[in-house]
Amino acid sequence: MAGGRHTETGLNILRLYCSVIFDKFKILKIIISHMGEMLPFQIDRIFSMSGRWGRERDPREVWRTNIWVTTSGMFSLAPLFCLLQMRLMDHVLYSVDYPFSTNERGKEFIEQIRQSSLMDEKQLGMFAYRIAESLLKVKAESG
Repeated sequence: MAGGRHTETGLNILRLYCSVIFDKFKILKIIISHMGEMLPFQIDRIFSMSGRWGRERDPREVWRTNIWVTTSGMFSLAPLFCLLQMRLMDHVLYSVDYPFSTNERGKEFIEQIRQSSLMDEKQLGMFAYRIAESLLKVKAESG
């Protein structure tokens, strides 16, 4: 798997922002994977420089309202902690990234989160499936 793909995906989100697509389509919803494709780690710097870009909508507003982020097989608490510091909980979704990651690893990650102090049980349910149900207009079934 090419390591640059994560950086390129984050860069492409910035290119979309600069293309004014979020000004033209204010309700556009984009889901990005792998804990935000490096964006959570750079977002403060991006925000601080973006005033010069001359867009109708501030990138903070776009980040807050148009972007959702999945875990997508990145099963580590430290990046999740960073993501939750930079992203509202209601825009963070659990995902496995099958076949590159297994459902078993994903289940272990949910248990790690449960044992940590990152989320309470209500937040964990939101993260695990309720946000996806709402965003994607689907109903998760257990079984």
